[in-house]
Amino acid sequence: MEKLESLNAIVIQQKKEWGEIITNFETKNRYAVFSSNGEELFLAAEEGGSFLLRWFLKALRPFKIRILDTQGKIILSLHRPFRFYFHIVEIFDNQGKLVGTIKRQFSILRRIYSVNAPSEQEIYQLFGPLLHPWTFNIYQDDKEVGNITKKWSGLLKETFTDSDNFGITFPSDADTNQKSILLGAVFLIDFVYFENN
Repeated sequence: MEKLESLNAIVIQQKKEWGEIITNFETKNRYAVFSSNGEELFLAAEEGGSFLLRWFLKALRPFKIRILDTQGKIILSLHRPFRFYFHIVEIFDNQGKLVGTIKRQFSILRRIYSVNAPSEQEIYQLFGPLLHPWTFNIYQDDKEVGNITKKWSGLLKETFTDSDNFGITFPSDADTNQKSILLGAVFLIDFVYFENN
């Protein structure tokens, strides 16, 4: 994850296959991660999961996503257990050590997540304003320090697929582990809010 160290922003693009576009059947998600100047940094792919889970649970399905460098070496693993409401994702490094977690907080009308270190100490809070459904602001000590935003993909792509593009603007003082956790948050947000139901 050293590539993240000097970056203040990245772009995540979901990749769609023609079979999914034509049949409208949800397949395993795949993504590419780029620097803001277009350099490909990582690939991410959903692993495991059965046909039945994808069919019945759709966006609520549990998942495991591996994030690989451009040589195919695993650098992060994300694990999401099944949750109906209190969504959570755990982020692990390539040695299986917990890097951090993203947890949904109770709120009826607001979208709030805590971004936690392995010790469960809250580092950041993600807040999704109701009137800006494609934006999650990153807060630290009640101050906005960055954001995660879903980008418009164009009319045809938005209409016929659930292929999503996201941008992250990292907090200026975020270290590599914190940036890794925020990268993991994008995948949880994509599943919970932007997968076709």
